Amino acid sequence: MKLAISSEQVQHCRAMALAIAHEVQMEISRMSTISVERSLLRLLGMEGATAGIPWVNVFLEQIQEHNVLEDGALYWLGNTLCATDLSISQIGQEVGEGRLDVVKTVRHPLKDIQASIAAVTMESLRRIFLLRAQRRQFRNGLPIHVSPLLYVIVASGNIHDDIAQAKAAAEQGADVIAVIRSTAQSLLDFVPEGVTTEGFGGTYATQANYRLMRAALDEVSRKTGRYIHQVNYCSGLCMAEIAALAILEGLDLMVNDALYGILFRDLNMVRTMIDQHFSRYLLGLFDLIIVTGEDNLIKTVDAFQEYYIVLTSQFINEQLAKQAGMEEKQIGLGHAAELDPSLPDSFLWELVQAQLVRQIFPHSPVKFMPPTRYISGNIFFAHVLDTLFNLVAIWTGQEIILLGMPTEGIHTPYVQDRYLSLESAMHLRSAACSLRKELNFRQNGKSKARAQGILDQTESTLSEIEQIGLWTALNRGMFSQIKRSRKGGRGYEGVFPISQFYLNPFLDQELVKRARKIAR
Repeated sequence: MKLAISSEQVQHCRAMALAIAHEVQMEISRMSTISVERSLLRLLGMEGATAGIPWVNVFLEQIQEHNVLEDGALYWLGNTLCATDLSISQIGQEVGEGRLDVVKTVRHPLKDIQASIAAVTMESLRRIFLLRAQRRQFRNGLPIHVSPLLYVIVASGNIHDDIAQAKAAAEQGADVIAVIRSTAQSLLDFVPEGVTTEGFGGTYATQANYRLMRAALDEVSRKTGRYIHQVNYCSGLCMAEIAALAILEGLDLMVNDALYGILFRDLNMVRTMIDQHFSRYLLGLFDLIIVTGEDNLIKTVDAFQEYYIVLTSQFINEQLAKQAGMEEKQIGLGHAAELDPSLPDSFLWELVQAQLVRQIFPHSPVKFMPPTRYISGNIFFAHVLDTLFNLVAIWTGQEIILLGMPTEGIHTPYVQDRYLSLESAMHLRSAACSLRKELNFRQNGKSKARAQGILDQTESTLSEIEQIGLWTALNRGMFSQIKRSRKGGRGYEGVFPISQFYLNPFLDQELVKRARKIAR
C-alpha cells in the first residue's frame, strides 16, 4: 500500500531539516549544561544522596559556586582523583556530606588529570558495553515479536503497584511497558534518589525504580517467553541524566523529543538542545531506541488543518538525532490519531496521515499514539475509537502502537481496562494482518490530495525555518502556536560555555572503540 508522493520532494524536506539541525549543532557545540555534567558523573559511578540531595548535584553546585563551571565536572573529578586516594563513590559521599571541596584540592597538571579521567572512563565504557551486550543476548534469546509491538502505560505513583500492573499487562499480551513519570518531574533539576511509593499522576523516575521494574519485566519475560520492553521518559531538566540511568539499568526505549520540553514545559531552548544532543548520543551509543512526541503538537490546535507540523517536527527530530550519531533504526518518531471523529472521512484522513509518516520514515520504528483529545466518559464510544485506531495502525504497518483505554476519560485505567484494549489490538493484529498487501489508495483520489497537501505545507514550513533558523521559529510560535524566547524558560542558568580544560572522554571515538573491543 503506497501513497503517490514525490521522493524528490521528501528528499528536499530532509535536506532542509539537515541544514536546520546542523545550524543548531554548530551553535551548541562549545557549550554544556549542568545536566550533561551530572550525567557524566553518574556514568562513572557516582550514585547516592545525603538528606535527599544527590551527590552529583552537590558536586556541580560546588564548582558553580567557585565560578569554575566552564571547566566541567570531569576536570575537577580528575584533579581530585590525582590529589587523593578516594574512589569516585567516596568522592561523591565526601562532597555530598560537606567534608570535601573539590575546587580547593591541589591543582595537578592537565595531562595527569586527563589520564586519570581516561582510565575511569575506559572502565565505565567497558562495563556498560558488557551490560548492554548481556541485555541484547537475553532479548535475542526469546522469540521475535509479532509487529506491531503493543505498548501500554502504568502510572500508580507507587513503584511496587506499577510492577504488579506491568506484570499483569505483560501476561495479557503487552510487549512494551511504560511508566508515566510523576506530574512535573520534568521541571525538577535533580533526579530523586531511591525507591518511591508516592507520586501524583505517575511514578518518579529514579535509578532504583528503574532497577526494580527491569528485574520484574525480565522475570515476566522468562515466564511468558516474550521479551518485555521497558520505557521511561528522557526529557526535562534532567534529560541527559535520565539517559545515563536508563543505560545503566537496562531500559530499551526512551521517550525523547527535541522540542517537547521547550513548547509544553517552558524549558529553555538552548539548554534543551544541548541536553537532547548528548542524551541521544548516549542512547545511540549504547543501543537504545528513542521515540519522539509529535503527538502533542496536535492536541491543542486543529489537528486536520495543522497536521503538517507533525511531519515538520519529525523531519527536524530525525536530523537532530542523526547529528547525535543515531541510526535510523534507533530513531522512533511519534504521531497520533487526534482528528475530530465527527469530521467527515475522519477514518480515511487518519489512514492517510499514518501511511504518510510510515512511508516517509520506512526505517524508523514509528510509535503511533491513540485518540485522547475527544475521549469522554462514554466508554463504549471510546472503545470504538480505539479499535478504529488499532485498525489504522495494523493497516499502515506501524511498528509500535500505544493502546488507548476505554476508561481513560474517567480515571486511571484498571487492569481489566488494559485487558480489553489488548484483546482488541491482538484481534486486529491477526484479523487485518494482510490488508496492507491487498489494498491500495486510488491514484487520483481524496487520499492522494490529502497527502500531497500535508507534504506541500511541510515543505513550505521547513523552507521558512531554514531561512530564519530554529531559534527564531520557536520564538515566532511556528509549532502549535506556542512562542518561546531564546534566553527564557526554566534552566537557562544551567547552560555554560566550555573552557580549554573541559573534559568529556565519552565523546572520544578512539576510546569508545577500544572499550567496545575489550567488552567483546
